[in-house]
Amino acid sequence: MTVTLRPVDPAADAGILHTWVTQERASFWGMVDCDVDRVAEIYSFIDDQEHLAAYLFLVDGTPVGLLQTYDPAVDEIGEWYDRRAGDVGIHLLLSDDPARVGRTAEIVAAGLAFVAALPGCARMVFEPDARNAASVAMVERIGAHRGPLVQMRTSITDKPAQFFFLPVS
Repeated sequence: MTVTLRPVDPAADAGILHTWVTQERASFWGMVDCDVDRVAEIYSFIDDQEHLAAYLFLVDGTPVGLLQTYDPAVDEIGEWYDRRAGDVGIHLLLSDDPARVGRTAEIVAAGLAFVAALPGCARMVFEPDARNAASVAMVERIGAHRGPLVQMRTSITDKPAQFFFLPVS
């Protein structure tokens, strides 16, 4: 099994992204009601921003998930915790594709290694919705340290966000 990451192509990948972000299990992404064009629009916006990036996880060439990064020094999420130089914010969404089944640990490890290798990355920041037990458990499994629980209100979300931090060694 080979796990790779590649940048999201908003136009070409909108269909697969739409399939994932509109599932009830992805309701925490806030895109359940989006059509394919809106998903393409959102990822085109992300692609245009210097402080945001989106990547597809591929297992042997099959798309199985999404990794998004943000710079907390620029992004409004960074206003909700004590930012540090070298912080890189991360959002993960893994599909329920059969190519991913039983491979979650390897996929997540590949994503973490990818982010850790980004220039200047000293610490990874996660802020899953505290009600999303699966995401909170996954972040705990990778060894991230629990930070503050805040009621985050931004232009995109209003959620109880549980911050976690994972230093890059």
